[in-house]
Amino acid sequence: MNIFLHQSHEKSGVFGQRLRTARQSMGLSQDKLGVLLGLDEQTASARISRYENGIHEPPIKIAQSIATALEVPLAYLYCDDNRLAALILKCGKFTEDNWLSLDSFIQSL
Repeated sequence: MNIFLHQSHEKSGVFGQRLRTARQSMGLSQDKLGVLLGLDEQTASARISRYENGIHEPPIKIAQSIATALEVPLAYLYCDDNRLAALILKCGKFTEDNWLSLDSFIQSL
C-alpha cells in the first residue's frame, strides 16, 4: 500500500486522505465499503465520500469498523506523519516475535 499522501491534508484532513488511500488500495468502491460497514446501499457511497472529503468525521466506533474493514490499524487513519503512518501499517502486521524484537531494539536505545 502506498501510504504517502499526494494531496494536502488541509482540504479533506488526514483521516479522509488515509481512508481514501486504504480503500483504493483494497480495491473497494465507496459504496462497497459502506455496505461492508452495514450502511444502507442508497446512502453508503455518499457517507464514505463525506468522510473522505472531510465534510464529516465518523464517530470512533465507526472509524474502528472502517479500519477493521480496510485491514489497517485505527491509528493509521489518524496519523498525520507519513513516516510514522508507514510504521503503524507495518506494526499492524507484526507477529509476537516481531513485537519482542522491536521491544528489545527500543530498550537498547
